[in-house]
Amino acid sequence: MSARVPLVLPDFPWDALTPYAERAKAHSGGMIDLSVGSPVDPTPAVIRDALAAATDAHAYPLTAGSVPLREAIVDWYARRRGVDDLSIANVLPTIGSKEFIGGLALWLGLGPGDVVVQPSQAYPTYAVGAALVGATVVASDDPAEWPENTRLIWVNSPANPDGRILGVEQLAAAVARARELGAVIASDECYAELAWESDGPAPSILDPRVIHGERNSVLSVYSLSKQSSLAGYRAAFVAGCSDLIAEILEVRKNLGLIPPFPVQAAMVAALADETHVAAQRALYRARRDALIPAVEAAGLRIDSSEGGLYLWATADQPALATVGRLADLGILVAPGTFYGDPASQYVRIALTATDEHLAEAARRLADFHK
Repeated sequence: MSARVPLVLPDFPWDALTPYAERAKAHSGGMIDLSVGSPVDPTPAVIRDALAAATDAHAYPLTAGSVPLREAIVDWYARRRGVDDLSIANVLPTIGSKEFIGGLALWLGLGPGDVVVQPSQAYPTYAVGAALVGATVVASDDPAEWPENTRLIWVNSPANPDGRILGVEQLAAAVARARELGAVIASDECYAELAWESDGPAPSILDPRVIHGERNSVLSVYSLSKQSSLAGYRAAFVAGCSDLIAEILEVRKNLGLIPPFPVQAAMVAALADETHVAAQRALYRARRDALIPAVEAAGLRIDSSEGGLYLWATADQPALATVGRLADLGILVAPGTFYGDPASQYVRIALTATDEHLAEAARRLADFHK
C-alpha cells in the first residue's frame, strides 16, 4: 500500500501577523486592528427580524435556495447591476463566498496540467482552490498572457487588496479571451456596492455590455457580508451560465452544501432593502474620508483604492517594515506580500473599525515618522 501524500496548501497568511499583533497590543492605548475586513457595525434589524421569523426550520432547506431567495437574487441583479435577463435557473446561494471560491476548481473537475489564472495581486483563496486540485496558478492581469491550458480564470473588481475597479471594456476583454481558451471565467464582485468614484455599483461581468447576451461559462460571485454587515451569516450567491449553475448545484447537493433556511430568509430581506445598504455605504465613505488625509500626512502614498474596504498604501519600503512601524503605534495592518510579489512594498489598511478607533488611528499616524 502506498503512503498517503498530504495535501500541500499555501501557508495561511494571517498566522505570520501574530508577532506584529503582539507588538501592537503592547501599545499603551491598546491595538487597533485594521488588518482584516470584518464588519464592526450591527446587522440591520430588518435582516435580524427576518432571521428570527424563520427559526422554525424543521425540514431540510433546498440546496438550490428557496424560490423567494432565487427571485430576490434575480431582482437584485436587475435593480443594482443592470443585469435584467436572469431567471432563477441562473442563480445559486452559497455558504459565504470563500467556500465557493476555494471549491470551484474542484467542482469543475480541474487537475494537474490545468491552469487557474488569478489577478497579479490577489486574494489568497484563488490559489488555495488551485492547490486543492494540483492545478498551476498563473498570476496575470493581461489576457494576452493567459496560457492555452487555462481552464479557470478569476477576476476581482473592486479588487482585494488594492481596490482597483475593472471597467466594462476590461471585463469584456477578459471574457473574450476566456472564450478563446474555452475557460470558465468567474468574477469576484463582493465589494461591488462600494465603488467610491461613481454613483452606483461597479460593473458586473454579467453586464450586457460585457457579455453581449452570451452567458456561457461566465459567473458572477457576490457576498452580503460587506454591504449588509452580514459576515457572520455566511450569506452569498453566484449567478451566470445556467449550465454551470446546474453542474455546480449537483455537486453541492451531493456534498450537502446548503445555506440554512433562516439565513436564506434573511438574505431575501437583505436583498429587498436598499436603505440599510445606502446607510452602510455612507458609514464606510465617511471613515475612508477621515482616514485618507491621516495616512497621507504620515507620508504614505495611497494607490488605486477606488473601491472596496481598504486603503492600498506604501511608504516605499518593504511591506513588513511598514507593518512593524505601524504595530509600534498600536495599529495592525496586512502586508501586501500576502497578496503577491508585485505588492511587496504595500500594506492594506482596512476601514472596518469603529469611528472611535479610526479617529484614534488617525491621531497615532501623526507619529509614524518619529
